[in-house]
Amino acid sequence: MEIPAQDAAHMARAVELAGHGHGTTSPNPVVGCVVLDAGGQVAGEGFHAYAGGPHAEVVALAQAGERARGGTAYVTLEPCDHTGRTGPCSLALLAAGVARVVIAVPDPNLKAAGGAARLRAHGVSVTSGVLGAEAERVNEEWLTYARLGRSHVTWKFAATLDGRSAAEDGTSQWITSPAARADVHRLRAAADAIVAGIGTVLADDPHLTARPGPPNDPASVVPASAVPASAVPASVVPASVVPASVVPASAVPASAGRGSEARVGRVAPASETRPGSGAGGGEAGRRRPLRVVVDTRGRTPQDARVLDDSAPTLVAVAEDADTGLKADLLRLPRDGRGLDLEALLKELAAREVVSVFLEGGPTLAGEFLRRGLVDRVVAYLAPALLGSGRAALGAAGVGTIGEMHRLTFDEISPIGPDVRLIARPATQPGREQ
Repeated sequence: MEIPAQDAAHMARAVELAGHGHGTTSPNPVVGCVVLDAGGQVAGEGFHAYAGGPHAEVVALAQAGERARGGTAYVTLEPCDHTGRTGPCSLALLAAGVARVVIAVPDPNLKAAGGAARLRAHGVSVTSGVLGAEAERVNEEWLTYARLGRSHVTWKFAATLDGRSAAEDGTSQWITSPAARADVHRLRAAADAIVAGIGTVLADDPHLTARPGPPNDPASVVPASAVPASAVPASVVPASVVPASVVPASAVPASAGRGSEARVGRVAPASETRPGSGAGGGEAGRRRPLRVVVDTRGRTPQDARVLDDSAPTLVAVAEDADTGLKADLLRLPRDGRGLDLEALLKELAAREVVSVFLEGGPTLAGEFLRRGLVDRVVAYLAPALLGSGRAALGAAGVGTIGEMHRLTFDEISPIGPDVRLIARPATQPGREQ
C-alpha cells in the first residue's frame, strides 16, 4: 500500500511525540497524536505523559478545540474503546467531530481494542497501518508486554574491546567512563524493573538503583537509543506539545469521558503504580524501579545493599528453596539448574512490570539469551583491553557457529570516550504483528 506523503509526514510526527512519553507511562503504552483541521493544517498535538493522565488524543483534541471538527487525527495506537482511569478516546474523537482517523498499530489489548470499529460504525473514515513499523518500534516494550504476556527485556553490559567485564582478579570498577555510567542510570530510570543474578549480588553487592541527573538537566533525559531511531530524544519538547511534567486542566475537555477529571491541573507523578508493582515513586517524584534478584537457592545476604529501603526489591527463588531470607520472595518453578525465566517475566508482567533492564552477570544473561528472552541489547564498549578475566556473556546455548545469536544494529554512538551499541535479535517471532 502506497502511503500518501501527508499521511506519512503527520504520522511520523505522531511517532516522534509518542517517544516523549517513554519511561513515564507504564503500565500504559506510549502514544502520540496529531490533529489536523478540515483544511489540512495542524490544529493540535499531544502525547500520553503518565498513567492515569489524559491520553494523547485527548490532549491533541483539547489543543485543537473546534478546529478538530471535520478534520483528521493521526494516532500511533488504535484509540481505546473502554473506560479505565480515563474515558474512551473513541468517544472523545466522535464528540470532537473528527471526520477521519489514521492509525499506525491496532491495539492488541482486547479490553481496550475496538476503537476503530466504533469510529467506522459512526461514519468516521479509518485508515490503518500507516508507518506501522515505526510505531511498533517506539512502543516495543508495551507491545511485547501486551502480546506475549511477559515483560520486555533489555540486556545491558559494559566491556572492554576484547569482551571482558572484569579483570582476572574480579575487579571491574571502572571499565567504562562516568559518561557511560550516567547513561546507564538514565536507562535504568526508564525501566520498571532492574534484574540481576545472585552471582552479581555476591560479587559486587550492587544497589541496583537508578540515579539519573537532575530532572531539568538535558543530559538526564533518556537518550534516543532507548526508543527507535525514528523518535527524537525528549531533551527539547516543542512549545506546541503539552509538557510531560504538567497536565493543565484545559487538556481534558468535557467530552473526554469520566476518569480524567481527578488528575488534571497537578504535577504528573513519576509513577502511579501500586506498591510492589512496577516502579514506585521515590524522593522528589523520581521513579524507583523494582529491583529483582534471581537467586534460585535464596542465598542473598540479609545485609545486601539490594535489600535496603532505597527501592522495592523482589527476590526470585525456587519453589523448593529452603531459605530463611527475610525479603519479598517470589517462588518459581525450576528449569534445569536455574529458575524458569519465562515464568519470572510473566509474574513480573502480572505485577504491571512492562520493561526489564537486565544487568547480569554473564551466567544469567546467557540463560536469558539461550531461552530467547532478550528483546534488545545495549552494550557499552571501552577502548581498553584486558586479555583475561570474566567475559561479558556466559554460555548461551551455542554449540556451533551456525547457532550463534544474530543481531541487527539500531545505533552506534559515542558516549564520552566509549561507544554505545544498540542491537536486537535478527528474528523476534511474535513481537511484531
